[in-house]
Amino acid sequence: MLRRLAAVLLAVLALGAGGVAAQTLPPDIAQSKKIRVAVNGSYPPMESVDVATNKLVGFDIDLGEALAKTLGVELEWQDGSFAQLIPSLQSSRADMILSGISDLPARRESLNFIDYLNSGAQFYTLAKNTAIKSPADLCGVHVGTVRSTSFPANIAQYSAENCEKLGKPAIIVDGVDRMPLVATELQQGRIDAAVRGSETLPTMMRDEPDTYRIVTPPFTKVYQGIAFLKTNTALQDAVLVALNKLFADGTYTALIQKWHLEASAAPAPTVNGEPPR
Repeated sequence: MLRRLAAVLLAVLALGAGGVAAQTLPPDIAQSKKIRVAVNGSYPPMESVDVATNKLVGFDIDLGEALAKTLGVELEWQDGSFAQLIPSLQSSRADMILSGISDLPARRESLNFIDYLNSGAQFYTLAKNTAIKSPADLCGVHVGTVRSTSFPANIAQYSAENCEKLGKPAIIVDGVDRMPLVATELQQGRIDAAVRGSETLPTMMRDEPDTYRIVTPPFTKVYQGIAFLKTNTALQDAVLVALNKLFADGTYTALIQKWHLEASAAPAPTVNGEPPR
Protein backbone atom coordinates (compact mmCIF):
# COMPACT_ATOMS: atom_id res chain seq x y z
CA MET A 1 0.00 0.00 0.00
CA LEU A 2 2.82 2.44 0.90
CA ARG A 3 4.54 1.69 -2.39
CA ARG A 4 1.31 2.39 -4.28
CA LEU A 5 0.74 5.68 -2.49
CA ALA A 6 4.33 6.68 -3.14
CA ALA A 7 3.90 5.87 -6.83
CA VAL A 8 0.77 8.02 -7.00
CA LEU A 9 2.59 10.90 -5.28
CA LEU A 10 5.49 10.67 -7.72
CA ALA A 11 3.02 10.71 -10.59
CA VAL A 12 1.38 13.83 -9.20
CA LEU A 13 4.77 15.55 -8.96
CA ALA A 14 5.52 14.52 -12.53
CA LEU A 15 2.45 16.30 -13.83
CA GLY A 16 4.28 19.59 -13.98
CA ALA A 17 6.59 18.06 -16.58
CA GLY A 18 3.87 17.10 -19.03
CA GLY A 19 0.64 15.48 -17.92
CA VAL A 20 -0.39 11.97 -17.02
CA ALA A 21 1.77 9.36 -18.66
CA ALA A 22 -0.09 6.80 -20.75
CA GLN A 23 1.56 3.95 -18.90
CA THR A 24 -0.29 4.92 -15.68
CA LEU A 25 -3.53 3.77 -17.30
CA PRO A 26 -4.60 0.11 -17.51
CA PRO A 27 -3.22 -1.44 -20.71
CA ASP A 28 -6.64 -1.82 -22.37
CA ILE A 29 -7.54 1.82 -21.76
CA ALA A 30 -4.06 3.03 -22.75
CA GLN A 31 -4.56 1.22 -26.05
CA SER A 32 -8.19 2.17 -26.75
CA LYS A 33 -7.86 5.72 -25.38
CA LYS A 34 -11.40 5.39 -24.04
CA ILE A 35 -12.92 5.24 -20.56
CA ARG A 36 -16.51 4.04 -20.22
CA VAL A 37 -18.34 6.10 -17.59
CA ALA A 38 -21.65 5.12 -16.00
CA VAL A 39 -23.93 8.09 -15.32
CA ASN A 40 -27.56 8.81 -14.46
CA GLY A 41 -28.42 12.01 -16.32
CA SER A 42 -31.33 13.19 -14.21
CA TYR A 43 -29.71 15.09 -11.35
CA PRO A 44 -28.92 18.73 -12.19
CA PRO A 45 -26.57 20.48 -11.70
CA MET A 46 -24.45 17.33 -11.42
CA GLU A 47 -25.66 15.70 -14.64
CA SER A 48 -28.73 16.09 -16.82
CA VAL A 49 -29.75 15.98 -20.47
CA ASP A 50 -30.02 19.35 -22.23
CA VAL A 51 -33.37 19.18 -24.03
CA ALA A 52 -32.13 21.54 -26.75
CA THR A 53 -29.12 19.42 -27.71
CA ASN A 54 -29.99 16.03 -26.18
CA LYS A 55 -26.49 16.01 -24.69
CA LEU A 56 -25.36 15.49 -21.12
CA VAL A 57 -24.44 18.64 -19.23
CA GLY A 58 -23.47 19.41 -15.64
CA PHE A 59 -20.64 19.65 -13.16
CA ASP A 60 -19.78 15.94 -13.31
CA ILE A 61 -19.82 16.02 -17.11
CA ASP A 62 -17.44 18.99 -17.25
CA LEU A 63 -15.22 17.46 -14.57
CA GLY A 64 -15.14 14.14 -16.44
CA GLU A 65 -14.19 15.81 -19.70
CA ALA A 66 -11.43 17.77 -17.94
CA LEU A 67 -10.11 14.51 -16.48
CA ALA A 68 -10.22 12.90 -19.92
CA LYS A 69 -8.22 15.75 -21.45
CA THR A 70 -5.60 15.44 -18.72
CA LEU A 71 -5.41 11.67 -19.19
CA GLY A 72 -5.31 11.90 -22.99
CA VAL A 73 -8.43 9.78 -23.49
CA GLU A 74 -12.07 10.12 -24.54
CA LEU A 75 -15.06 9.33 -22.34
CA GLU A 76 -17.92 7.09 -23.40
CA TRP A 77 -20.82 8.26 -21.25
CA GLN A 78 -23.33 5.50 -20.54
CA ASP A 79 -26.56 7.11 -19.34
CA GLY A 80 -28.81 4.74 -17.40
CA SER A 81 -30.81 4.45 -14.20
CA PHE A 82 -29.18 5.13 -10.84
CA ALA A 83 -29.95 1.55 -9.79
CA GLN A 84 -27.79 0.25 -12.65
CA LEU A 85 -24.68 2.33 -11.92
CA ILE A 86 -22.94 -0.15 -9.62
CA PRO A 87 -24.08 -3.26 -11.59
CA SER A 88 -22.58 -1.68 -14.71
CA LEU A 89 -19.18 -1.71 -13.01
CA GLN A 90 -19.60 -5.19 -11.63
CA SER A 91 -20.54 -6.58 -15.05
CA SER A 92 -17.62 -4.77 -16.78
CA ARG A 93 -19.94 -2.61 -18.91
CA ALA A 94 -18.33 0.50 -17.45
CA ASP A 95 -14.90 1.39 -16.07
CA MET A 96 -15.97 3.96 -13.49
CA ILE A 97 -18.98 5.86 -12.14
CA LEU A 98 -19.08 9.66 -12.20
CA SER A 99 -22.66 10.52 -11.29
CA GLY A 100 -23.15 12.27 -7.97
CA ILE A 101 -22.89 8.96 -6.11
CA SER A 102 -22.27 9.05 -2.35
CA ASP A 103 -19.22 7.39 -0.86
CA LEU A 104 -20.89 5.18 1.75
CA PRO A 105 -19.22 2.54 3.97
CA ALA A 106 -21.55 -0.18 2.64
CA ARG A 107 -20.57 0.63 -0.94
CA ARG A 108 -16.87 0.44 -0.05
CA GLU A 109 -17.26 -3.30 0.43
CA SER A 110 -17.00 -3.69 -3.35
CA LEU A 111 -15.92 -0.24 -4.59
CA ASN A 112 -13.25 2.38 -4.03
CA PHE A 113 -14.10 6.09 -4.18
CA ILE A 114 -12.13 9.20 -5.06
CA ASP A 115 -14.08 11.86 -3.18
CA TYR A 116 -14.46 15.30 -4.71
CA LEU A 117 -17.60 17.02 -3.33
CA ASN A 118 -19.48 17.46 -0.05
CA SER A 119 -23.16 16.54 0.10
CA GLY A 120 -26.01 15.76 2.45
CA ALA A 121 -29.66 14.71 2.39
CA GLN A 122 -32.11 17.58 2.74
CA PHE A 123 -35.91 17.93 3.05
CA TYR A 124 -37.86 20.33 0.86
CA THR A 125 -41.48 20.91 -0.11
CA LEU A 126 -43.59 23.12 -2.36
CA ALA A 127 -43.51 26.81 -1.50
CA LYS A 128 -47.32 26.84 -1.38
CA ASN A 129 -47.50 23.99 1.15
CA THR A 130 -48.69 25.67 4.35
CA ALA A 131 -49.04 22.39 6.28
CA ILE A 132 -45.26 21.88 6.53
CA LYS A 133 -43.81 24.93 8.24
CA SER A 134 -41.08 23.29 10.36
CA PRO A 135 -39.19 19.98 10.63
CA ALA A 136 -41.73 18.78 13.22
CA ASP A 137 -44.43 18.88 10.55
CA LEU A 138 -42.65 16.12 8.57
CA CYS A 139 -43.79 13.42 11.01
CA GLY A 140 -46.61 11.32 9.57
CA VAL A 141 -46.47 12.79 6.05
CA HIS A 142 -45.49 11.23 2.72
CA VAL A 143 -41.91 12.05 1.65
CA GLY A 144 -40.65 11.09 -1.80
CA THR A 145 -37.18 10.27 -3.08
CA VAL A 146 -35.38 7.87 -5.42
CA ARG A 147 -35.69 4.38 -3.99
CA SER A 148 -32.30 3.09 -5.22
CA THR A 149 -30.32 5.82 -3.43
CA SER A 150 -29.28 6.07 0.22
CA PHE A 151 -32.06 8.61 0.86
CA PRO A 152 -34.84 6.17 1.92
CA ALA A 153 -32.61 4.82 4.70
CA ASN A 154 -31.60 8.37 5.64
CA ILE A 155 -35.27 9.38 5.93
CA ALA A 156 -36.09 6.30 8.00
CA GLN A 157 -33.28 7.09 10.43
CA TYR A 158 -34.34 10.73 10.66
CA SER A 159 -37.92 9.61 11.33
CA ALA A 160 -36.85 7.18 14.05
CA GLU A 161 -34.88 9.85 15.88
CA ASN A 162 -37.10 12.89 15.34
CA CYS A 163 -40.60 11.43 15.11
CA GLU A 164 -41.08 7.92 16.49
CA LYS A 165 -38.72 8.47 19.43
CA LEU A 166 -40.92 11.39 20.47
CA GLY A 167 -44.14 9.42 20.10
CA LYS A 168 -45.07 10.99 16.79
CA PRO A 169 -46.13 9.10 13.63
CA ALA A 170 -43.37 7.91 11.34
CA ILE A 171 -42.52 9.58 8.05
CA ILE A 172 -43.92 7.57 5.13
CA VAL A 173 -41.28 7.06 2.43
CA ASP A 174 -42.51 6.91 -1.17
CA GLY A 175 -39.84 5.73 -3.61
CA VAL A 176 -39.67 6.45 -7.34
CA ASP A 177 -37.18 5.46 -10.03
CA ARG A 178 -35.78 8.84 -11.11
CA MET A 179 -35.40 12.21 -9.39
CA PRO A 180 -37.54 14.16 -11.93
CA LEU A 181 -40.49 11.96 -10.93
CA VAL A 182 -40.19 13.25 -7.37
CA ALA A 183 -41.04 16.76 -8.57
CA THR A 184 -44.02 15.38 -10.47
CA GLU A 185 -45.26 13.58 -7.35
CA LEU A 186 -44.95 16.82 -5.38
CA GLN A 187 -46.76 18.92 -7.97
CA GLN A 188 -49.60 16.41 -8.22
CA GLY A 189 -50.02 16.20 -4.46
CA ARG A 190 -49.17 12.51 -4.08
CA ILE A 191 -46.37 13.34 -1.65
CA ASP A 192 -46.03 16.17 0.86
CA ALA A 193 -42.28 16.69 0.86
CA ALA A 194 -39.14 15.22 -0.68
CA VAL A 195 -35.45 14.59 -0.10
CA ARG A 196 -32.49 15.11 -2.42
CA GLY A 197 -28.82 16.05 -2.18
CA SER A 198 -28.11 19.48 -0.71
CA GLU A 199 -25.81 20.36 -3.62
CA THR A 200 -28.72 20.19 -6.09
CA LEU A 201 -31.32 22.30 -4.28
CA PRO A 202 -29.87 25.78 -5.04
CA THR A 203 -29.98 25.05 -8.77
CA MET A 204 -33.52 23.66 -8.60
CA MET A 205 -34.76 26.68 -6.65
CA ARG A 206 -32.99 29.09 -8.99
CA ASP A 207 -34.38 27.39 -12.11
CA GLU A 208 -37.93 27.29 -10.69
CA PRO A 209 -38.25 30.40 -8.50
CA ASP A 210 -40.99 30.51 -5.87
CA THR A 211 -41.80 26.84 -6.48
CA TYR A 212 -39.98 25.06 -3.65
CA ARG A 213 -39.07 25.74 -0.03
CA ILE A 214 -36.34 24.12 2.06
CA VAL A 215 -37.64 22.55 5.28
CA THR A 216 -34.42 21.52 7.06
CA PRO A 217 -30.67 21.99 6.78
CA PRO A 218 -28.85 18.89 5.45
CA PHE A 219 -29.39 16.13 8.00
CA THR A 220 -26.59 13.85 6.79
CA LYS A 221 -22.97 14.56 5.79
CA VAL A 222 -21.33 12.53 3.04
CA TYR A 223 -18.81 12.81 0.23
CA GLN A 224 -19.63 12.27 -3.41
CA GLY A 225 -17.02 10.20 -5.20
CA ILE A 226 -15.85 8.71 -8.46
CA ALA A 227 -16.35 4.96 -8.05
CA PHE A 228 -14.12 2.10 -9.22
CA LEU A 229 -13.98 -1.63 -8.71
CA LYS A 230 -11.46 -2.48 -6.00
CA THR A 231 -9.57 -4.54 -8.57
CA ASN A 232 -9.12 -1.54 -10.91
CA THR A 233 -6.46 0.30 -8.91
CA ALA A 234 -4.50 1.33 -12.01
CA LEU A 235 -7.37 3.42 -13.37
CA GLN A 236 -8.19 4.74 -9.90
CA ASP A 237 -4.61 5.90 -9.40
CA ALA A 238 -4.45 7.55 -12.83
CA VAL A 239 -7.72 9.43 -12.23
CA LEU A 240 -6.51 10.54 -8.78
CA VAL A 241 -3.36 11.97 -10.33
CA ALA A 242 -5.41 13.82 -12.94
CA LEU A 243 -7.92 15.11 -10.37
CA ASN A 244 -5.13 16.45 -8.16
CA LYS A 245 -3.87 18.36 -11.17
CA LEU A 246 -7.33 19.88 -11.75
CA PHE A 247 -7.45 21.01 -8.12
CA ALA A 248 -3.93 22.46 -8.35
CA ASP A 249 -4.36 24.37 -11.63
CA GLY A 250 -7.72 25.96 -10.73
CA THR A 251 -9.90 23.92 -13.10
CA TYR A 252 -11.88 22.37 -10.24
CA THR A 253 -12.57 25.77 -8.67
CA ALA A 254 -13.64 27.23 -12.01
CA LEU A 255 -16.13 24.40 -12.53
CA ILE A 256 -17.44 24.77 -8.98
CA GLN A 257 -18.09 28.45 -9.68
CA LYS A 258 -19.65 27.74 -13.09
CA TRP A 259 -22.22 25.40 -11.54
CA HIS A 260 -22.71 27.45 -8.33
CA LEU A 261 -21.51 24.67 -6.04
CA GLU A 262 -19.32 26.75 -3.75
CA ALA A 263 -21.10 25.48 -0.62
CA SER A 264 -20.28 21.89 -1.57
CA ALA A 265 -16.67 22.28 -2.74
CA ALA A 266 -14.02 19.95 -1.32
CA PRO A 267 -10.59 21.33 -0.31
CA ALA A 268 -8.79 18.38 -1.93
CA PRO A 269 -9.55 14.89 -3.26
CA THR A 270 -9.63 12.03 -0.77
CA VAL A 271 -9.87 8.27 -1.20
CA ASN A 272 -12.58 6.37 0.69
CA GLY A 273 -12.73 9.33 3.09
CA GLU A 274 -14.78 9.40 6.22
CA PRO A 275 -17.87 11.66 6.16
CA PRO A 276 -16.90 15.29 6.85
CA ARG A 277 -17.34 16.52 10.40
